[in-house]
Amino acid sequence: MQALSCFEAAARHQSFTRAAQELSLTQGAVSRQVAALEAFVGVPLFTRTQHGMALTPSGVDYARQVAAKLEALERDTLGLMERPGQGDSLTLATVATFASRWLIPRLPMLAREQPDLLVHFDIRTRPFLFTDTGFDAALYAGTPDQVRQWAGTQATRLLPEEVVPVCSPRLLGNQGELTPEALTRMPLLQQMTRPDAWRQWFEAQGVETSRATYGSRYELFLMQVAAAISGLGVALMPTLLVQAELASGELVVACPRPVRGERSYYLVQPAQPERPALSVFKEWLLRQAEPMGALAERG
Repeated sequence: MQALSCFEAAARHQSFTRAAQELSLTQGAVSRQVAALEAFVGVPLFTRTQHGMALTPSGVDYARQVAAKLEALERDTLGLMERPGQGDSLTLATVATFASRWLIPRLPMLAREQPDLLVHFDIRTRPFLFTDTGFDAALYAGTPDQVRQWAGTQATRLLPEEVVPVCSPRLLGNQGELTPEALTRMPLLQQMTRPDAWRQWFEAQGVETSRATYGSRYELFLMQVAAAISGLGVALMPTLLVQAELASGELVVACPRPVRGERSYYLVQPAQPERPALSVFKEWLLRQAEPMGALAERG
C-alpha cells in the first residue's frame, strides 16, 4: 500500500520530491518504493530524463486505476468511521442539478424511513465503467439508446423529461408570453451536453431557424438556471428542475409549449445482484417518482 501511495503521489505531481513532501517522507524513500513497485509488476512506470521524470504509457494507465482505487478506499474508510456499526451506506454518481433540485430535498423522508442508511454523492454526467469506481449506482439523464449502450449495466426508468423555455421576467418586460417565432430573436442559452435541444424544440413547433444552436453554452443546468435568472437569455429547462424558481417568480415560462423529450431520468446499476441497501433505496426512489407520472420500468 505504501508503494502504491508513493507511486500515485509521484504520478500526480510528476515529481518524487513533491510526492515526498506530501507524504512526509524523504525523496529517497519515495524513489525506492516506486522502484520496488516497478520490480514487482515487471513494467517500467516512469522514464527518467535530464529534465526530470515522466510516466510511461503503462504508467499513465496504471496511475489512473490506482488513484481511483485509493480514492474508493479512502471514501469507504471515512464512511466506516462516520457511522461505525450503524447500518449500511450507498455511494451514488449523479447529475448535479437533478440531485440538488429533485432528490436531495426528498432525502429527509428517506432518513425518517431508513435512519441507518447513509447516502454519499459524487458528480458524473456521462456513462462510466462501474468496475473502475466505487459507485453502487448512478442517477443518469439520457435517451433509451444511451442507457442500453451503457455496458455492463441495467437501468430503471424513474421520470420522463418535459422541457419548456424559461427566462427572467425582466427579459420579457411587457411582452408577456412569446410565440415560438418570437423566441428565434431572443438570446438562447445552450446546454453543452445537449447541443441539439433547441433545434429539436423548434422543430416540434414547426419553426425553422438558423439560430437554434447560437448562444452561450453551459456545462450544468445549475449554471443555466443562474444565467436565466440573471437575464442573460432563455433557457430550455426540464420542468421538474425549475419548479422552485417558477413558484417564486424568479423565472417565468417564456413560451407555454412544453415538449416531452426522448430523455428520462434513470437509476443505472451494475448488472449483478444488488446489495440490500440499494434495493431499499430503489424501492423508495420509485415511490417518490410515481406521483409525478413516471412509469417504473426497465430501460
